[in-house]
Amino acid sequence: MAERLVTFKQDGAIGIVTLRRPDKFNALDIPMLRALEAALDVAELAEGVRAVLLSGEGKGFCAGGDVEAWGAMSAADFQVQWVRYGHRVFDRLARLRQPTIAVLSGHALGGGLELAAACDFRVAEPHVKLGFPETSIGVVPGWSGTQRAVRRFGAQIVRRMAISGEIFMAADALAHGIVDRLVETGKAFDEAKAWGEKIAERGPLATEAAKLMIGIAEGEENAAATEALASGFIALTADLKAGVSAFKAKQKPAFSRS
Repeated sequence: MAERLVTFKQDGAIGIVTLRRPDKFNALDIPMLRALEAALDVAELAEGVRAVLLSGEGKGFCAGGDVEAWGAMSAADFQVQWVRYGHRVFDRLARLRQPTIAVLSGHALGGGLELAAACDFRVAEPHVKLGFPETSIGVVPGWSGTQRAVRRFGAQIVRRMAISGEIFMAADALAHGIVDRLVETGKAFDEAKAWGEKIAERGPLATEAAKLMIGIAEGEENAAATEALASGFIALTADLKAGVSAFKAKQKPAFSRS
């Protein structure tokens, strides 16, 4: 990955994507976003990967968007190069075919919480802080903090974080459904990996289909997901095979509705 800012490795059925900018608490800039997008592409295509963990190297999961990276941008560049591209990468994570688990062994603030929200599940350690502090510097959550986070956590909780600036410790975040599991300090990765391995034991196609269907109901997925589900079903039918064979032989297909 670009300068190894984000890495991917496979451990059996588990894929591990790691943000590697610990000196900046894994704050995101454009090179980091590009590296994350590339790592997710590798993860999705990796043979045998049934669940993907997203973790941060060092003391922070992700401190959000690097202010130094976007602070000097023009309004047009901020809108297109920063916000829209960030959305593309976060959407890529949210729509990964495999279930995803955010490993919160460090704080997840601003874009970091938006990143965690793009995962299916979140495991946190007690010292972790979560929130949307953007309005304190005169900006708003721009990578789905007011959209995906509302769908997943509820509007009132997001109001408390994004408008009144509340920061939740992990235990309170668990009570409010922002995180799914709370574990002892130093245990988040092991817990997430064990959870991923349990998920990996389930039928992979059924798991992926369930994730898609939930995404459609939640509004995360769109018409493309419906077409993907239908096309996947059709691809398994004898009718498709008959149609392709007939096309190659330049004959009329004999469909059987099977």
